Amino acid sequence: MNEKTLLRARDFWTSIVLMVISLFFLLKTAEIPFWAAQSAGVDAGGWYNSAALVPYGIFIAIFVLALCLLVVSIQDGGAKHALSLVGLGYSNQEALRLGCISIILFFYIFGLVPRVDFILSSALMITALIWGFHRGQRFCMVVSACTVAVVSLYAMLAHFPRSQWAKPHDDDWLTLVAFIGLTFFMFVRGRKNGELDRIAKITPIISILVPLILVLAMAFGFRQNVPNRTGLVFSKIEYHYYVSLRPLWQGKK
Repeated sequence: MNEKTLLRARDFWTSIVLMVISLFFLLKTAEIPFWAAQSAGVDAGGWYNSAALVPYGIFIAIFVLALCLLVVSIQDGGAKHALSLVGLGYSNQEALRLGCISIILFFYIFGLVPRVDFILSSALMITALIWGFHRGQRFCMVVSACTVAVVSLYAMLAHFPRSQWAKPHDDDWLTLVAFIGLTFFMFVRGRKNGELDRIAKITPIISILVPLILVLAMAFGFRQNVPNRTGLVFSKIEYHYYVSLRPLWQGKK
């Protein structure tokens, strides 16, 4: 079996998983009022002010992309081999890779996002995924998964079920330390082993900029709720936006 067929067989299952996940979250998002409604006699606003707007956009986009991936997989013959472990190229290395990715995503979604500052938790998750898997090294996969799991378990055990409570910020600080530590370890190991390539160098920039831009667009562009608004980093951004920047733009200073 050639490499393209093997890749398309994996794409088949990947698309199925993404479609199921996106449908699940679309159903959960449907519970949020979208069209104009009234609560206690007060107009809740139009659809453009709904908290469901951004989740609908994200998960509809994921569903459409997964559907396109499924169609490509079927057209290229990947679906014929999708039910075969041999066709999927199953191995201990592949099982470890999928297991570590699952651990990172599980603890990020259910442990970090509800409790830890969104920018910090996303930066740690992105760093773990990029550094841990772009070279396919077992050691990097395990270290990345363990780092995210340990931080998430602390947040869950120390504050659960107070997942939406923002204070104290001990889990935010722990996540920040873990992000800096993982980044530092990535550079030290990369320099020592001669693996400090361009991807490794831009990983910290991507890890910070992507969640920062996303959360700023959600909060100040689309006026949407963001996870844990009083998190360690976003609370400072929101404070200076309303106290320092906005009055300056409005000519009140």
